[in-house]
Amino acid sequence: MPDVPRRLVAEFTGTAALVTVVVGSGIAAEQLSPDDVGLQLLENALATAFGLGVLILVFGPVSGAHFNPVVSIATWLLDRRGAGLTGRDLAGYLVAQISGAVLGAILANTMFDRTPWQISTEQRLTGGHLVGEVVATAGLLTVVIALDRSGRAALSAPAVGAYIGAAYWFTSSTAFANPAVTIGRVFSDTFSGIAPAAAFGFIAAQLAGAAVALVLIAIVYPSTSVADGIGAVGSDRVTTD
Repeated sequence: MPDVPRRLVAEFTGTAALVTVVVGSGIAAEQLSPDDVGLQLLENALATAFGLGVLILVFGPVSGAHFNPVVSIATWLLDRRGAGLTGRDLAGYLVAQISGAVLGAILANTMFDRTPWQISTEQRLTGGHLVGEVVATAGLLTVVIALDRSGRAALSAPAVGAYIGAAYWFTSSTAFANPAVTIGRVFSDTFSGIAPAAAFGFIAAQLAGAAVALVLIAIVYPSTSVADGIGAVGSDRVTTD
């Protein structure tokens, strides 16, 4: 497994790039299709799905391409006795992911000549949205762990990208499914943003979704032979993650 500083740089850069893709494509969609919200969502979803897949391929061999605190926490919980993340590694991953996400939003704002530092006013907090985040996060984590435990982690990039692209449409919340990305999106008052009050609810729902996924995986894929941790998208030991 690569040394810790390299892994943290990969997590920071990958998460920053992911949020830049999400927020940047949201701003572009607003500008290109100002009168069609459905088309805006399609443009945003496609960019995110393809961008995420590429980022997984680039950074997976280094850090596992988690880009997501719930994936890192699950990796730590499921493989604390193996060669996965230590508690110190986990703390580093979380800091790298959250700080990278904030930088990604600021970068996207700046590229589109928006005020770099913004706080979103986009209210998304409804009961349906929270259920949507539970479903989105549970599904994402289940895909990640199931691929790893069935020896198909090399398919993580296309599978996770496809899942997120689909979940933009079949969940009411548009599938944030990631506490770091949620925090990052607070800092862009655009199509992709989320107000701080709603962000807290989304993160709670994401953690609940992660718990659902862990229970489901314990039943369906009880094997604990995960050698290097789960990668956000696959296993750190898979060179094509």
